[in-house]
Amino acid sequence: MSQQRDLAVLLREMAPRLASPHYVFCSFADHRLPDGLDPICLFREAEGLTAIVEKAVAESRCLPYSFESRLITLEVHSDLAAVGFLSSVSTALAEAGIACNAVSAFYHDHLFVPVQHAARAMAVLHSITTGTAPREGL
Repeated sequence: MSQQRDLAVLLREMAPRLASPHYVFCSFADHRLPDGLDPICLFREAEGLTAIVEKAVAESRCLPYSFESRLITLEVHSDLAAVGFLSSVSTALAEAGIACNAVSAFYHDHLFVPVQHAARAMAVLHSITTGTAPREGL
């Protein structure tokens, strides 16, 4: 799988895939991850360690959390130096009134969108790949 930088190709071939679990964002001010917690993503900030974990796991461990979301993976192998891809995607979602928290990894870009807007987000993303407007009422 080769990395793609061409914006038109990235948008046409993004192939969004919606994951089943609900995810939440947890923060640990002491920068220490609880033993045995296996997050999908970690990020260290001055204020604390952010961990993105499945909601069911956070609840089973009584962890405080924020932003219940669904994960949409853009399956195209985007080059980390590609210009405008996430900007185009996040702008389209913003125009539809959908919040989006993006994480770029080595192979793909990943979007965390509010649970209640996941189906609409998928419709918006599919409309970008096909060049058609998303159906109203989603």
